[in-house]
Amino acid sequence: MHIVDISILSGPNIYSYTPVIRMLVDLEHLADKTTVDFEDFNEMLLKLLPGLEEHHCGLGKRGGFLEKLRTGTYFGHVFEHITLELQVLVGYEVFFGKTRLKESPSLYNIIFEYGNENVGIECAKQSIHIIKSILKRETIDMDQLIKKLIKVKEYYELGPSSKAIFDEAKKRGIPVRRFGSESILELGYGKYLRKIQAALVDSTSCIAVDIACDKQLTKQLLERNNIPIPDGSIAYTEEDAVKIADDIGYPVVMKPLDSNQGKGVVLNINSPEELRSNFKIPMQYSNRVLVEKYIRGRDYRVLVVGNKVSAVAERIPPFVVGDGVHTIQELVEMENKNELRGEGHEKPLTKIRLDDIARNYLKKNHLNVDSVLKAGQIAKLRDNGNLSTGGQARECSHEIHPKNMQIAVDAAKAIGLDIAGVDIIAEDISIPLWDCQGAVIEVNAAPGLRMHLHPTKGKKKNVAADILDLVYPKGAPYSIPIVAVTGTNGKTTTTRLIRHTLARTGKIVGMTTSHGIYIGDRCILEGDNTGPVSARTVLSSKEVEVAVLEVARGGIIKRGLGYDFSDIGVITNISDDHIGLDGVDTIEDLAFVKSLIIESVKPDGYSVLNAEDKMVEFFIKRARGNIMLFSKSSTNRILTKHIENGGIAAYVKDHSIYICNKSKETKLIDINDIPITLNGAIECNIENALSAACALYGLNVPLEEIRNGFMCFQLDANDNMGRFNIFDLGNFKVMLDYGHNIGSYEAVGKFVRKLDASRIVGIIGMPGDRTDESILKVGAKCSEIFSKVYIKEDMDLRGRAPGEVANILYKGLMGANFCPENVEIILSEIEALKAAIAEAQAGDLIVLFYEEFEPAFHLVSRLQSQIQKNMPEQKVESIDIDLLFPAQSLPEKIAQSIHAQ
Repeated sequence: MHIVDISILSGPNIYSYTPVIRMLVDLEHLADKTTVDFEDFNEMLLKLLPGLEEHHCGLGKRGGFLEKLRTGTYFGHVFEHITLELQVLVGYEVFFGKTRLKESPSLYNIIFEYGNENVGIECAKQSIHIIKSILKRETIDMDQLIKKLIKVKEYYELGPSSKAIFDEAKKRGIPVRRFGSESILELGYGKYLRKIQAALVDSTSCIAVDIACDKQLTKQLLERNNIPIPDGSIAYTEEDAVKIADDIGYPVVMKPLDSNQGKGVVLNINSPEELRSNFKIPMQYSNRVLVEKYIRGRDYRVLVVGNKVSAVAERIPPFVVGDGVHTIQELVEMENKNELRGEGHEKPLTKIRLDDIARNYLKKNHLNVDSVLKAGQIAKLRDNGNLSTGGQARECSHEIHPKNMQIAVDAAKAIGLDIAGVDIIAEDISIPLWDCQGAVIEVNAAPGLRMHLHPTKGKKKNVAADILDLVYPKGAPYSIPIVAVTGTNGKTTTTRLIRHTLARTGKIVGMTTSHGIYIGDRCILEGDNTGPVSARTVLSSKEVEVAVLEVARGGIIKRGLGYDFSDIGVITNISDDHIGLDGVDTIEDLAFVKSLIIESVKPDGYSVLNAEDKMVEFFIKRARGNIMLFSKSSTNRILTKHIENGGIAAYVKDHSIYICNKSKETKLIDINDIPITLNGAIECNIENALSAACALYGLNVPLEEIRNGFMCFQLDANDNMGRFNIFDLGNFKVMLDYGHNIGSYEAVGKFVRKLDASRIVGIIGMPGDRTDESILKVGAKCSEIFSKVYIKEDMDLRGRAPGEVANILYKGLMGANFCPENVEIILSEIEALKAAIAEAQAGDLIVLFYEEFEPAFHLVSRLQSQIQKNMPEQKVESIDIDLLFPAQSLPEKIAQSIHAQ
């Protein structure tokens, strides 16, 4: 039993709206076995993981999985439930799982919800270990296994500050994503996107952070702004430090000039000897040491967010309480086992350090790590209360004096920080600093939030809410409008038409299509970019004001969606394509996959559906938000019922497109004024215009703007590359189209039959991953459309042998009684196009269903340019094809034909 492949689906997906991991697992020899085939397996498993008894499983009740075990369940199912249970044991609330046969006899897709993807993967690996160990009757130390998983969790999990902001963003519905494996978060989409790491926001300037990191520069700015600070100066050597201390008077403090989290800080130094013995401590962190007057009092952290104090905490130095038995070192070790304490910032409290500072502090108080304290005796372990060295926190926001609040805010402003942790020493924070000899001792640019989120004493403060209020003030937008378009055919044209119209309104539109990713007018990445990674690329661009995303079946199945929710979800149509791939065996399966687009629409958004599609009623039941329907017929049964119920719809009547909202009908545009329909001859583009009109109407684009956008969107390679692009080559024409399924071939057939062509010549092909039946259907359909056929193949055979797809297409043609003499098989797409051009007759229309647009477009464009250059004013009767591609590059038969002419 082993893991073959791992996929992370971090957005909404076909299995769940929550993030899941899909693992391809080979059960090997266990494929035909169940749990009852192995003696005591169930008993041993439940002894190790008694929590499995609570799992509902498919029975929908407590103990459902237990019943399955007793009757015998297969090991993929056991793997799924162990993985979920292990995640629960390390602190995640996960419930969803699913196991499905991928390929007989032993390959299974096992899908499970995860809290953290790295922890989820490790839990899955340990699940296999547990199953194998039980089968071998080997002992498993579950305590050690869980500890290992907890260490993985602690390493990969967000820190408490970032986690609090992440959770608060989720609660508010703000899109939030972890950036890599660090604690950097991305909030929002497009032009409203923000980045934040713990309490450091992207609006904070580097200069402000640099100033805060330089303690002496910070002091100078604070002093200039009349903020009380301790006297002191910078020492480069031990002698410098002694002289400064003599000048300002003891007791003093030494701290590294540019460190944080209390590292290397030595407090309450009372003599030159003590200073000299401790000087090496701050020098471990910096080659410059700040020597300051020691201010007596309590250690307070004031969190400033924006122009107000968000929270105040008193920081209490780490200490142990004696029991008359254990040494100080043993007491520290006992306290560090407290489950609230961890390494770094992973838990509310940090483990106590017995470092040189702690040892020197104990020595100063006539103690050492081997001292045994009396019962009840308290021993402080250092002077400062930084949580990072084991200190505790007391929430005291209600105690701070208004004047001290203003001092803290002024300190943050002086440095230039939006968010700051202002450290204050004072006998009592409720008394103005000037009246109690208190002082601001530091200003931190990235303050930790733990002490406010998880104080040892006092109530928790939701400081993450204040930070998000700063980043996104009340009522401020955090997301751009998102339009998602899917379907079997027409999605690229619809996506481009929506983008084109929005761009004319002055918006910077981010678009993903099967031809590339676009930001405004720039193509930033060519190729098929219709998956979640491409969507995230657009949504992460701060230039983008609106996103229009073409979403393909493959991306949905393999990776889910690249966004949380859309404003508009469009399904153009569903037809026979991709059947037999990735577990999609029927039209219903395909509809289920595509329906994720409309299930992920915002409550106030719109699901746009084709009322003529045979799956429309299925989609209506699954759609979220408001529903818009479109149809080429104003009398469509489902559409008219929708209108009667007050719904919004777009339809064709009297050769025009109308929008109906709450039974009020408004004419949008004449079909003849939409260039991509060619006066209505291209019926599929009428449907695409209808779906685009609905999407734009749902975005509140004025009808006049929609009309203007449609009127100037051309049927050419500039506006709609590779879709019904027609090139006039004098006495014949060539059309390039990306038809690759029966629906698109039918749409092209409907159009070309309406043209005045003496012959319609097809250069046909199909992707190799389509079923034999689908390819045969296309071959048969071509017999109805074309007088002459060239069969070519894609360069990417998708698992087929060379010539295999071509032979199936040929069989389809022959099965429909197509004349064999009118068929040629030329496997190279570009060579087939050259052959068709070389043999073209006057009045021909050559239709190429291309795999790669650029080579075909380049060839036809060069030919068209040559014709226009040589004979700009007369009709061309023949073509000097040798000017464009040499005869030796053509098949021998074609070359002979050319030279014979």
